[in-house]
Amino acid sequence: MVKIFPLIFVLLWSSAFITTKPIIDNSDPFTALAFRFFFVGLGFLSFSIYLKQSIFINKRYLTESILSGVLFHGLYLGGVFYSISIGMPTSLAALIVTLQPVLTNILSGPFLNEKITLKQWIGGLLGFVGALLVLGIDIGSGIPLLGLVATLIALLSITFSTIWQKKLSTNLPLSVNNFYQAIGGCLFHILIIFFFIDPYIDFNKTFLLAMSHQIFLVSFGAFTILMFLIKKNSASKTVSVFFLIPATSALMAWFFLNENLTNLDIIGFMITSIGVYIATRN
Repeated sequence: MVKIFPLIFVLLWSSAFITTKPIIDNSDPFTALAFRFFFVGLGFLSFSIYLKQSIFINKRYLTESILSGVLFHGLYLGGVFYSISIGMPTSLAALIVTLQPVLTNILSGPFLNEKITLKQWIGGLLGFVGALLVLGIDIGSGIPLLGLVATLIALLSITFSTIWQKKLSTNLPLSVNNFYQAIGGCLFHILIIFFFIDPYIDFNKTFLLAMSHQIFLVSFGAFTILMFLIKKNSASKTVSVFFLIPATSALMAWFFLNENLTNLDIIGFMITSIGVYIATRN
């Protein structure tokens, strides 16, 4: 079962891109994310209590988990949602964030003392080339500067949060760690709302269905699997599967939304799959 966790993660994480736009169309990004992680926090709290895992932890672990949540759920997701909401092309935002495995490989050595093998570098290069083929490079001239800055912040945040989480992964049970991470993300978005924006959500059927998907399948499902994979594997190997997400999202959009799937998308998917296989095999 554990061996198929990376596949399940890719499928669940990729599906989030299908439901992000309906959420943004019916709310501002920060209120939507605060709403999401409030209920995600409640869910992981309930799960921790059910498993009889103590949520009363020392100050150091509490601070580390909350800061990890600010990076993962606050700056990363907030940056991506915000950039798309102000006109950043989704493909360009996804392409920038897809650099995360490359950046993680570069930083895993000095921060985690991980040795990045030649196979991982070759696999990473193939993965990025495949993702590039799927996403394309239609940059255009109307790129919002704030959107670009927000996406770069998102890239740095998910990279450092992955490395940070690898350092913390042995300290707490997954459900307790995820609970405090959700609190960190929720508090971050509440502060953004309080100081900078007027909150807005249209609780229509489309929003509720899309949000339910992201709470249950993405936050409870994909994110928990990601934390498990980071705990069990090296950070550099774990994040290699992120290269599969653009191609998998394109396949899902073709299957569920009847969007076009080009020959270039299929070639990109094949190249990415080969790259991830090379990067992750022992």
